[in-house]
Amino acid sequence: MSNRVPSGPVILKLLRRFGVSMLSVGLAFTVTMLLQPLFPYPFLFLFFGAVIASAWFGGAAAGIFAVLLSTTLVEYFFVPPFHSFSISATAEAYFAAFILCALAASWISAAKKKSEVALQEALDHLEARVSERSAELLKTQTELAHLSQVLSMGELTASIAHEINQPLTAVVTHGHACLEWLSADPPNLDRTRQTIERIIQDGTRAGATITRVRALFRKEARVKEWLDINEVVHELTIFLRDDAMRRGIIVRTDLVPGLPKVKADRVQLQQVLLNLLTNGMEAMDEVTNRPKELIIRARVEDATLLVRVEDSGKGLDEQTAEKIFSPFFTTKADGIGLGLSLSRSIIEAHEGRLWASPRPSGGSIFQFTLPVRPRDSDG
Repeated sequence: MSNRVPSGPVILKLLRRFGVSMLSVGLAFTVTMLLQPLFPYPFLFLFFGAVIASAWFGGAAAGIFAVLLSTTLVEYFFVPPFHSFSISATAEAYFAAFILCALAASWISAAKKKSEVALQEALDHLEARVSERSAELLKTQTELAHLSQVLSMGELTASIAHEINQPLTAVVTHGHACLEWLSADPPNLDRTRQTIERIIQDGTRAGATITRVRALFRKEARVKEWLDINEVVHELTIFLRDDAMRRGIIVRTDLVPGLPKVKADRVQLQQVLLNLLTNGMEAMDEVTNRPKELIIRARVEDATLLVRVEDSGKGLDEQTAEKIFSPFFTTKADGIGLGLSLSRSIIEAHEGRLWASPRPSGGSIFQFTLPVRPRDSDG
């Protein structure tokens, strides 16, 4: 079995470590020899500094080597009898204390250096981990941004489908009604004419909704006009009259005459009101213990136009009253949870506010405000 010979780099490293010890102790010895005549007792403090420096820069082995060198020099040159390796009885305690202090200084310095090296390695490792995690988080953030774009596109598609679905469903319903009126003997032309007029209104409303979507993608300004809110409410109550009768719902209005006109997008405002009225009627489908009534109120309060829709449905609690405006949150089995979210966005775009609350007598209250401005205003 052959002995393993240390390689060149290992020998160079050992020479460097022990060279530090020899250089430090030699420097301490030289300075101490020069200063010793100035002191009546052995001046050995510089040897402690040499031991500490050796252990710090060379490690524990270099520190022990520096202790051995210092002990030898101190015993021969500074402890009586001088220039001899024998020690007098009176100097034994002093010499032993020097050795112990030198060993302690070497151990403390080496341990401190080891701790700092370990701490630096830990910091380097932590920095590397932080860099890795930052790269991972950046990748995750990019993926989330892509996912957000996909979800936004899905939400936009669902919103468009939701707004187009209502007038198209009404067109189909009125179309079937027309067939029934025409198949009667004799054909009921008056009812057919009225139904066709409603089909035209619904088709126009669907087209106007598509126009608004196209304007959104083209970043065109919203088309605003001065509206009479009472007129808008009357149009929608007429539109929903047959549906309300089939559901056994009484629709009542409490509109203050002569309300100031508001500048708003007619189609968007109709969408909001129609969504609130439809939700109110659907909320009363399962009500059997009290009259089904839908009340629309409009008045001016605090320089704003307040529109209030009340129903006597199943109602909602305080927590649900705020959650229902979140996208995709719905209390309906077949709902998609976008109608109220879109309605709030429309009202806020008109500098108004939309909120909900429980009705004290049972049911829900949805109300929104719109700013009232002078007719010569640019708002």
